Order: sequence, then structure tokens, then C-alpha cells
Amino acid sequence: MLTVLIDTVMAGLSNVAYYLSAHVLTCLIPAFFIAGAIGAFVRKEAVLRYFGAGVRKTLSYSVASVSGIVLAVCSCTILPLFAGIYKKGSGIGPATAFLFAGPGINILALIYTAQILGWDLGLARAGFAVGMAIIIGLIMATVFRDIGRAEGLAMTSSQSGLSRETLTLFVLLIVILVIGSASIDWAVKIPVMLLLIAAVAVLVLKRFDRDETVEWGYETWDLTRKIFPLLIAGTFLVGAIALWLPPETFEPYLGGNDPISVLLGSSLGLILYMPTLLEVPIVGTTFGYTAGNIGPGPALALLLAGPTVSLPSIVVLQRILGAKRTLTYVMLVLLFSTVAGLIYGNLMV
Repeated sequence: MLTVLIDTVMAGLSNVAYYLSAHVLTCLIPAFFIAGAIGAFVRKEAVLRYFGAGVRKTLSYSVASVSGIVLAVCSCTILPLFAGIYKKGSGIGPATAFLFAGPGINILALIYTAQILGWDLGLARAGFAVGMAIIIGLIMATVFRDIGRAEGLAMTSSQSGLSRETLTLFVLLIVILVIGSASIDWAVKIPVMLLLIAAVAVLVLKRFDRDETVEWGYETWDLTRKIFPLLIAGTFLVGAIALWLPPETFEPYLGGNDPISVLLGSSLGLILYMPTLLEVPIVGTTFGYTAGNIGPGPALALLLAGPTVSLPSIVVLQRILGAKRTLTYVMLVLLFSTVAGLIYGNLMV
């Protein structure tokens, strides 16, 4: 019994050590700073103000479909925000587009997906998630005769825009992320990254006041303390499970890109609860995508359905929307996750 426990703990620790050594310094740290900057300099109100009755559909759905870039939340965390805008009068179309996109376009998760599972899958996840958010919202609006009831939130001009300095900061942070993730010699990578970090430091010291810098630091730390411990615990659990439930277990069911395999991937995504970022090691290690045990189609279907819907979120959502609207939303997520997986899977064959 003791040997079994030791083996399980060691398998979990080994998986954590692998992810920490391979991805934290060059991927997660820059990603957390980018997400923190978005939280500090791009106000949530700048997103929520576009869901009122006086806003053009093209604008409201466009903003809703990329809202996750600003919010960086999971399927359960998005629910209070969704409930707030829906109860204040937002139409069900933009609201459900926002509900899907909040966790679906999570900037941290997209970066992590691309770094760990490959840029092709990361880009496919981002592109399909944006398209699905818009399509699902439009269908919900059509089926339930959305008329858009609210006037939108009041905003001052200072809250709605980004300064040139802020845009420069985002560009520098993104370049740091790209260079850090690139497969280039460390003798070249380290000096370039140090130069870019110095440029960020100079920009912040000269162009941002103390309150802005402190808020950026707080937002970065707040995201890190909420997400990173869960990621470590989840990665440990994934490694421990893989010892007793090897990825080869899923190959007969998820190994192809046929409709049944992809539909099963979408269905598993609807059932499982995947905290932010944890869907990446779950798909990569537990289901064995990195080892080639599941096809790209089921992998994408899992990544699209898993973070956006879960059994706990469905229970809460039913209380907000009612059974009929909730069932319709869940079925649309299942359908379009499957369609996206089939398209991607067959393109990658």
C-alpha cells in the first residue's frame, strides 16, 4: 500500500516538475503579466457597455465574442457577470455570446494551449471559439426572439480607450512572450529578453504613474494567486491519474477524427469541470494528445466545450435562464464543438 502511494505521489510530482521547468518561465509568467495588464488597463465596463439596446448588433456581438481576452475567467466565474448583464436587460443573444466567450477566449488558456499543445491547435481554438460565440448568440436571439432590453452602462471617455503608452506596453509584453516561447538558442534568447524587459521597465517608470503600476501588479498577483495553485494541484492530479489510467485507455474512443470520436470529446467536455488552464494538461496528458493517443478533432472539441460548460455551471445557468433556454444553449455548444472538431480534425489528417 505504501509503495502504491509513493508511486502515485512521485508520478504527480514528476508531472508538476515537467510543466514547471518547461513552461512557467517562458510562457506562464509573461502570460500572467499580459493578463494583469489587460485587467488593469482595459476596464470590464468597456466590454459590458456594449450589450444595451442602443448598440448595433455587429458591434455588440463582436465585443461579446472576444470578451474573454479581458476577463480571463472559467465557466463558473463567468456566471455572476452573465447574470448581472442579463438581469439588467441585455438581450439573450449578446449575453450568451458573452457567456461562451468569457472562458472560451481566455487569453491565458489560449497562450498555454499554443505553447503546450501546439500553435496550430491554439490558433484553431481561438478562431473557432470566436466564431462559435457569435453563431450561438445569434441562434439564441433568433429562437427566443431577442429584442435587446438594456441601454448599456454609462462610460466616460477615459475608461473606454487605450493610450499609446499602454499599447506599446502590450506590444513589448507580447514580444517577450513570443521570444520566450520560440525555439531559439538560449545564448540569443536571454539577452534579447533582458533587453525587452529593460524596455518595459523604462516605459513603466517614465510613462505610468505609481497608481497605474500598483494596479497592474495587483491584477497580475490576483490572477496568479487564484489560478496558479489550482494549476499546480490539477497538474499533480493529472500526473497521478495518468499512472493508473494511462492515455492509451482513451485511444479506442477518441483516437480518430470520425463523428463518434469527436462527439464523445464534446460530450466529455460538457460533463467535466475544468478550471482555467487545467484543460491543457488534461487534454495533453490525461487524454494523451501530446502522445498521439487522441485525434486533433476530439482534442479541439474538448478544449471548446470543456472550459465553457460544466455540470456545476449548467445547474446555476438553469436558475438564471430557465430549463428551455439552458438546454438550447448546452445543445448548441455540443453541436458546434463537434462541428469544429470534425472540420479541424479532417484538415489535420
